[in-house]
Amino acid sequence: MTQVTPADRRNAPPWLRLIGAIVLLGLLVACSPSLDWRQMRPEGWGLSLDMPCRPASQTRAVPLAGSPVELTLLVCHVGEHTFAVASADLADPARVGPALSALGQAALANVQGRIDREQAANVKGMTPHAAARHWWLTGRLPNGQVVVEQVLVFAHGPRVFQMTLIGPSVDERLAQPFFAALEVLR
Repeated sequence: MTQVTPADRRNAPPWLRLIGAIVLLGLLVACSPSLDWRQMRPEGWGLSLDMPCRPASQTRAVPLAGSPVELTLLVCHVGEHTFAVASADLADPARVGPALSALGQAALANVQGRIDREQAANVKGMTPHAAARHWWLTGRLPNGQVVVEQVLVFAHGPRVFQMTLIGPSVDERLAQPFFAALEVLR
């Protein structure tokens, strides 16, 4: 199991801490626990996904894999669970591996966590890549609250994606449809 130390977390790039803060903030400002699944196809992403609530969206310029990119984040909350999907077009396929690794390490650092389980990512239509992974993590929020997190990083061509579900416990009723509905559109 990989452990992230407080020093690792402090040394993470500011944009990685920002993504983590947005996702973690969602745990503190959760909305209604009712599910309202909706299929989404974010413009320009070439991806179909299901979200259990209406997501807020924000786009920021961030450094990723050595160059600035526009990273778009969709995030919504159901009860104590936060759902997030981030995507960036790297324009250069050679940057995909380092970017996927950086996204995964940021997720781990944001919860000062450990990897409980890991497997290769399996998303219909994705570009195969050794750094495309699905992790199950356990960690803590800055306030000390224990959380579990599922993180999936994958790519299609030079576009990278990070899917995150985080909450106080594992809830397959939420996780299964969120991750299983993913499909890269051709």
